[in-house]
Amino acid sequence: MIVKVINNRPVKIWTDFVEDSAMRQIENLTTLPFLFHHLALMPDVHTGMGMPIGGVLACKDAVIPNAVGVDIGCGMCAVKTNWKVSDIPTEVLRKEIMKGIRNRIPLGKEHHQQPQEECYLPVGHDIEKLKIVKERQKSILHEVGTLGGGNHFIELQKDEDDNLWIMIHSGSRNLGKQVGDYYNKMAQMLNERWYSVVPSEIRLPFFPRGTKEFGAYWDEMKYCVDFALCNRKLMMHRIEEVLSDALKGIEFEPMINIAHNYAAIEHHFGQDVIVHRKGATLASEGTIGIIPGSQGTASYIVEGLGNPDSFCSCSHGAGRVLSRTAAINTLDMNEEVRQLEEKGIVHAIRCQNDMQEATGAYKNIESVIANQQDLVKVRTRLLPVAVIKG
Repeated sequence: MIVKVINNRPVKIWTDFVEDSAMRQIENLTTLPFLFHHLALMPDVHTGMGMPIGGVLACKDAVIPNAVGVDIGCGMCAVKTNWKVSDIPTEVLRKEIMKGIRNRIPLGKEHHQQPQEECYLPVGHDIEKLKIVKERQKSILHEVGTLGGGNHFIELQKDEDDNLWIMIHSGSRNLGKQVGDYYNKMAQMLNERWYSVVPSEIRLPFFPRGTKEFGAYWDEMKYCVDFALCNRKLMMHRIEEVLSDALKGIEFEPMINIAHNYAAIEHHFGQDVIVHRKGATLASEGTIGIIPGSQGTASYIVEGLGNPDSFCSCSHGAGRVLSRTAAINTLDMNEEVRQLEEKGIVHAIRCQNDMQEATGAYKNIESVIANQQDLVKVRTRLLPVAVIKG
């Protein structure tokens, strides 16, 4: 961990390199009058919208929609099975399993043609009080159980004992974006009306705790977090159905789930504060988490150590080393494919545009894990077998 003092505020960083654009965003965060105690940046830190991805921001009585992001509740889930990867015929893997998953789970911007059952949606929320959620109740019946695009993925993986694992990275789909955009715009308008000391150009408008706008955003954010979990659960259920058809006698352990885009009220350094995790994972003592690599590298099941300096957090992945545009323009597709095929990975690269999610677009996951040994301990190392990208 490296400690810097920026604008008289401590900043704790779990990497020795932060790109200039992300550092400017870090400097902006240190000017917030409601910043609590210090700012924490995980080893996968890179530039985001307003706040860097891989950032953990604790605030006194304020919530910032852009410090959560638009894919509210985005996260990871994983399931271990009792099948050995070496026992799965290549033909079965490619033609029955991978094809079956693609047939049952819409990818990218695709949605289900028919609405899914309402039992797959979150319960325990007062929908009538949730403006955006209420407006989108019919739409999200087509969105639940869909992967989305960008860096979202489905992977079949193997652990060091050759056991087959399923891993999914996905979020709240268009619902989260609609909620995030709506409330960020509202916060921006209100901050201008209130003559906020937070300048609009740093893109961190906020809602003070106790206002009706804070409550409205908070309730819709919580729904999105629950919807993202429902989304992952339904996809996992469908993948388990595919595997059950292809691999007789397969059994599944309980699903591990953890989100990495949300805000929560937590107790740190003697106070109840609002912790924003934007591309960061809860790593309180004993919490089981997931830190994925890229489609050509390892992923990790980890256990949190409860380090207070990180507000009990860790990285949410490897983190980008190249922007999407830079990756498309600079990476050699043939070389990226060669490296994947040498490892026997059934990959998702089809064209140069896919370089935005190539292995070379991401930081070295082994270095990222090494940089946070005081945040988590590794329980399981997983290697990719077959990859589906959104």
